[in-house]
Amino acid sequence: MARSKLDSGSAPADKGAGNLSALRGQIDKLDLQILDALNKRAAIAAQIGKVKADAGGEVFSAAREEEVMNNVLGANAGPLDAVTLRAIFRELISGSRSIQKLQKIAYLGPEYSYSHLAAIQRFGAASVYNRTANIAAVFEEVIRRNADYGVVPLENSTDGRIADTLDLFVRFPDQVRICSEIRLRVRHHLLANCKQAEVRRVYSKAQALSQCRNWLSKNMPQASLHEVASTADAAKLVLSEPHVAAVASREASVRYGINILAHNIEDSPFNETRFAVIGPSDSARTGTDKTALMFQIGHTPGALADVLGVFKSNKINLTWIESFPYREAKGQYVFFVDFEGHREDAKIKKALAALEATCDTVTVLGSFPMAALTDD
Repeated sequence: MARSKLDSGSAPADKGAGNLSALRGQIDKLDLQILDALNKRAAIAAQIGKVKADAGGEVFSAAREEEVMNNVLGANAGPLDAVTLRAIFRELISGSRSIQKLQKIAYLGPEYSYSHLAAIQRFGAASVYNRTANIAAVFEEVIRRNADYGVVPLENSTDGRIADTLDLFVRFPDQVRICSEIRLRVRHHLLANCKQAEVRRVYSKAQALSQCRNWLSKNMPQASLHEVASTADAAKLVLSEPHVAAVASREASVRYGINILAHNIEDSPFNETRFAVIGPSDSARTGTDKTALMFQIGHTPGALADVLGVFKSNKINLTWIESFPYREAKGQYVFFVDFEGHREDAKIKKALAALEATCDTVTVLGSFPMAALTDD
């Protein structure tokens, strides 16, 4: 009887172990099949790179990469979610691109700043990243061909336009083009290696402090706020000063080994920064595109209304508009807009012709695929 109980008790465990072993065997087999498929895909990508090189084309194609991503996500039936698949295929595309050419990407540093995170979201880990001290240096790196592409912040949903970027488009109107956009959901965290009540100073970039001002005022009344060049620089200060906290990214906390005392402290739940990818040319048409341009108009009544009328009459949806002081002439402004449609679309061509006749100057900054919002 005792033996019967022992036998009956061990059978389910043995059966479970056998099932686990069989399932793991299936995974091992699938892993090898996936590996084989990945390398076959990479070999074809290398052939495409050779065709592009022979034709003088660019390795990076925002339009094609967007098409690949949409095809994959559209065919996905689960259980993997879109966020996971985007990450997998971003790195697959990045690795395939690096076989064709190892690309250099300039960004506003240091590492683990939000500009760096945005660049990785767009170009993946298999690229060379050149950090710069300011936005002007990103433009210079691209113009001088020291970098293939640059990533620059364009606007934030809380703080508005990034003036330095707009100023550089005015200074270099024909030397770079916007070929892609990145929309990064910005989540700020309070990083420190002491207790929250012990924090006496909070460091971060001015914009990050601004985006968390209400939370900091309510939850950190004992701490003074101090601006530094970047959120990553703020994180480094936590390592060297006592009773200090930083407002920075989750990635910065991991990189520098700092505890997160509070998550998602930004005042707006919709806080995002939009970045422009600048390069030698813009993007091919995908069917879901945007075009960015800047223009100047005469300082006369109704001049701006006439320009906006061009978009209205051609049924073009404006997605962004900014006025920016023109430093070469007192009281004059440059206007920045982007709108739905590609410069090769018939109605966009018609509208651009009308704008040329209406404005003093018109500069198309580029056409590019509309970007989906991604998380940090």
